[in-house]
Amino acid sequence: MEIIGILSRWNATCGISLHAELIGHEFIRLGYKLKVFAPYIKSANKWWHHKILREDEVYIKRCYEEVAPDSTGGAIDKEAILSEEFDCLIIESYASLPYKAIEEIFPELKKKAKVIAVIHEGRRKDIKYSLDNFDRVVVFDERYKKMLGKSVKVEIVPYPCNPVVKSDRRFAEDGLKFLTFGRQPSYEYYDYIEALDDLSKKYDFTYKVIRSDGLIPFKRPWLVQERRRIDDVYPVLHSADLHLIPKRQTDYVVVSSTLCQCLGALVPTVVPDTRHFETLPEIEGVKPAIVYKDVDDLKEKIERVIEDEDYRRKVLRAAEKYVEENRSDKIAQTFLRLLDSI
Repeated sequence: MEIIGILSRWNATCGISLHAELIGHEFIRLGYKLKVFAPYIKSANKWWHHKILREDEVYIKRCYEEVAPDSTGGAIDKEAILSEEFDCLIIESYASLPYKAIEEIFPELKKKAKVIAVIHEGRRKDIKYSLDNFDRVVVFDERYKKMLGKSVKVEIVPYPCNPVVKSDRRFAEDGLKFLTFGRQPSYEYYDYIEALDDLSKKYDFTYKVIRSDGLIPFKRPWLVQERRRIDDVYPVLHSADLHLIPKRQTDYVVVSSTLCQCLGALVPTVVPDTRHFETLPEIEGVKPAIVYKDVDDLKEKIERVIEDEDYRRKVLRAAEKYVEENRSDKIAQTFLRLLDSI
């Protein structure tokens, strides 16, 4: 096996794209040739959650249109894929794929390559093609396995993490600093704003919010907002003492790609008790991220992180162990072993 194909979003602000990029870049480092089949720029830029971040690499071929949220559109340049040579094809399966068009080329695909699916859909009803088409079906954890049902044989391969890169910065050495970056809806910040309003009576700090789109509609003396795009998240994270991730609750199965992207910076990370984080394990008595249930719990836990150095160290040790277990190079090797087993 020398040439690996991936059909996925790419260079986009979403967990589908990040997963493909993390394993894809590792395949290249290991000496494999990579070919990526991605959505057209016009299609990829259509929805806020997956706008294109940067110019494409030479191995990217944009050859399909995503299905819109109203279920319209969706098409694929079949010849653009079938004319290429590859030994296997990893399809990052997600709810905006043109399922019908992809299903139509499965007979030809299966003649030339091994084909596996990585399931990002959080609800069974969102998957609009037969999973019997695939040589293997990959899910991130047991929740996805349960969601798909007993009739679907799956392989569990965790979502990959960026590797650990430690900072030399001491906690609050130049003032206490909180950080959030991303494109989350403004209402997902409410808990953090309310908690920090209270904590500002006791502590001096800044809360920096970096967004590539519009700013959040809050004004506080301690709130600093920047409108810019971040290409390398670790230097930004290393300038902060606590990373606050806003998320709302969902009724479907989901993982937090943001956490996997950022945890290796080893900055204490605070997250809400939503489905994104429900499978985080306890490691030596603490989780790799600090999970809060409500605003009062959030205030208590932020205060503990600030005041209790031993607790901070335990959280960061747990984060480091979690990242080391799920490092992107290890996950890529797991995919290679899986492909070799077909």
